[in-house]
Amino acid sequence: MHCKPSGTAASYKGRFVPSSFFTAHFKGVSVSLDNYKSMLRRLTANLGDSFMSLTMNRRGFLASTAGFIALHPFSANAATNQAHLRIMETTDLHVHVFPYDYYADRPRDTVGLARTAALINDIRAEASNSLLIDNGDFLQGNPMGDYIAYERGMKEGDLHPVIEAMNTLGFDASTLGNHEFNYGLDFLMKSLAGADFPIVSANVVKEMGSDPTKDVTLIPPYAIMDHKVTDGAGVEHGIKVGLIGFVPPQIMNWDRRHLEGNVQARDILEVARAYIPQMKEEGADVIIALSHSGIGAANETDGMENASVPLAGLDGVDAILTGHSHLVFPSPAYTDFAGVDVGAGTINGTPATMGGFWGSHMGLIDLLLEKDGNEWRVVTTESEARPISKRNEDRSITALVESDAAVLASVQQEHDETLAYVRRAVGKTDAPLHSYFALVADDPSVQIVSIAQKWYIEEMLKGTEHEGLPILSAAAPFKAGGRGGPEYYTDVPSGDVAIKNVADLYLYPNTARAVRVTGQQLKDWLERSAGMFNQVDPGAQDVVLLNPDFPSYNFDVIDGVQYQIDLSQPSKFAPKGELVNPDANRIVNLTYGGKPVDMDAEFIIATNNYRASGGGNFPGADNETIVFEGPDTNRDVIVRYIVEQGTISPRADSNWSFLPLDKTTVLFDTGPAAKSYMEDVDLNIEEAGEGPDGFARFRISL
Repeated sequence: MHCKPSGTAASYKGRFVPSSFFTAHFKGVSVSLDNYKSMLRRLTANLGDSFMSLTMNRRGFLASTAGFIALHPFSANAATNQAHLRIMETTDLHVHVFPYDYYADRPRDTVGLARTAALINDIRAEASNSLLIDNGDFLQGNPMGDYIAYERGMKEGDLHPVIEAMNTLGFDASTLGNHEFNYGLDFLMKSLAGADFPIVSANVVKEMGSDPTKDVTLIPPYAIMDHKVTDGAGVEHGIKVGLIGFVPPQIMNWDRRHLEGNVQARDILEVARAYIPQMKEEGADVIIALSHSGIGAANETDGMENASVPLAGLDGVDAILTGHSHLVFPSPAYTDFAGVDVGAGTINGTPATMGGFWGSHMGLIDLLLEKDGNEWRVVTTESEARPISKRNEDRSITALVESDAAVLASVQQEHDETLAYVRRAVGKTDAPLHSYFALVADDPSVQIVSIAQKWYIEEMLKGTEHEGLPILSAAAPFKAGGRGGPEYYTDVPSGDVAIKNVADLYLYPNTARAVRVTGQQLKDWLERSAGMFNQVDPGAQDVVLLNPDFPSYNFDVIDGVQYQIDLSQPSKFAPKGELVNPDANRIVNLTYGGKPVDMDAEFIIATNNYRASGGGNFPGADNETIVFEGPDTNRDVIVRYIVEQGTISPRADSNWSFLPLDKTTVLFDTGPAAKSYMEDVDLNIEEAGEGPDGFARFRISL
């Protein structure tokens, strides 16, 4: 028996339904605990030993893993002409059906629709009436999606694996997310054709009309489903549930090459205001907004990407499913957002949910509906998001559910084919990609990330007000020893590059961003990075070079400019980014195009969402300077770049170096395998024995 998590407003009051064995619930009848225990004893006598592990929990409910499910209070307490409708949401699945990280090539307990599916039967059993809806971004986002798009392809009549998994689970509806367009319209439409459920999206338009209701949309803008609900007296009623979908209009920038000249995207709120009254006129009793749009600002602006807050406030919206942001609602992440009530699980008074990403959570909205004459109205609501795993105090992960065997089986072939795909080369490198010297010299593993980011941002900014500004690229070495140990380095030899190798180049699922900064902010960004190094007095011998309190992921190298680092100067910033020496100038000879950088000039820097939003406290990267928020992960950008190039040549161009200090040496510890690459590094370097904890030590003459 599964009991509702603590902290919810309602209680169960002893009403239960055995899952898979009973089809009726206790219609408003109070059942004493003694009578219920007696009933269970009779059941277990008939059903065998599998139901004998009954325990009493602190609320006085019988609890068991044997399959007994406690009804939600809305179902248990519904009166005549009252019905409980449960809305289950997945969002941002990004083709994660298996609980598997294809980049790292190992299982992962925090992801996978097959894991989320394990929640569905219990969640359905807790409610007398339910709908299962996906909120978009299901078609792209991991190597399985790339395998289908780039390798296997989609012919007429083919079934996409994520659609097959969703069919297996009996989804009732879905909408489009921005990533559905990444592989082009032909691929999208062939994929959607296999769905056994309606897919709606109101603001992607093939032909514009005089108003949105006159548009010719790419797919149906909304659906009105004839649904059956059972009320508290056991009487079945018909109810018309309206579903309308929305996608960020920024798809026209993000996927311009696929969409320009084929479709247009309208403003989300403009479209909603046009269609919702029409849906009401057509008989929709309840309207659910499928908003593949984040929870953002409360004040409406034209063309909002994250429009869910004002959307939730529109008349006629009874519930809103949100997504796109890869976060969880309700959760403390949205505590300080205007118009949002985390405790009540509402946005502008409308029940809302966001079910994380990659199957990490099942979003839930519970509506208690009451029929008054021929109309239904919402009496009260609850919202939550149920996880498939939990993080322990020691940072380990515990899976809370096992995978649904039917879902795994539905895509087993594609999973096996994807494993072969990620283990196979997608391109070649004619130079080794390693990070052994990434903290002391320009480095090929960082270089390829920078090149790919710049390539991507150049394309994304075409046709915008920022086109024509110098585009630089900031990247840091993620695997560079430190607490990870002497083997914790990127090391991809020359030759084939497999998709899983990209995980070595870029550890985190960050998304691409671009910021617009001044020359002064650019210089201070580099000053912040230069905190990696201890201060070195000219003429000193064998000074330990690296500051152990400075993480390698904050050592940004900026490609596109040339500069030197003067180690004789103190660091301008402390390891966490605090300004400690305002007059310090470690960054010297900073040039762009062979000329000194003008401190008032403006530059675009390609980076990631963590850095651009203030991660690491870098000058010029504070969330206010962002001019582009990409829909793609930096990993995906690197993979696409390698696929397009075929063979990459990621040789370091030595755009940065240490300012020479006469008769000065420093010591640097790195992995023992670095010895194989010493001759490729533009440094005066020699072996200097063994370092601590298995590291190798090198001496650099400055």
